[in-house]
Amino acid sequence: MKLIYPAVFTPYFDEGGYDVTIPDLPDCYASGDTLEDAIEDAVNQASGAILSIMERGGEVPPASEYHDVKLEDPDDFVSLLVLDMGAYSDSHAQKSVRKNITIPAWLNAYGEAHKVNFSRVLQEALLSMTQKKHDRRDQQDNKKQIDFRSLQ
Repeated sequence: MKLIYPAVFTPYFDEGGYDVTIPDLPDCYASGDTLEDAIEDAVNQASGAILSIMERGGEVPPASEYHDVKLEDPDDFVSLLVLDMGAYSDSHAQKSVRKNITIPAWLNAYGEAHKVNFSRVLQEALLSMTQKKHDRRDQQDNKKQIDFRSLQ
């Protein structure tokens, strides 16, 4: 599952480096001595914040539109962060839970014959459902914006 969030970068010309805030994740901050370091730290911090929300069973906050992000300083700029939650969770997930499931015997036989990793299949299916829900919410938000614009 990939998510895209806008981030505000604040450059420090005298000291060098950048501070980064992610408006949709209020307690998420990052920084770096170079723009590359700041982007990398922001992606890691935002991915960690989202993973923590997901592990607690919370709702993943929707991303703001790029053009809706307000800048406080004329030197600030907005860039989009791409969060690969599948890759991040593979290497950083702290918590796993055991789930017993019931499936038809023929499906179990098929899966075992084809060396299917049942846990992985379930994880991918649930991540896909989460992504679809997130995408539907984005589409609904876009439709609302389109409807609002048509009223003007």
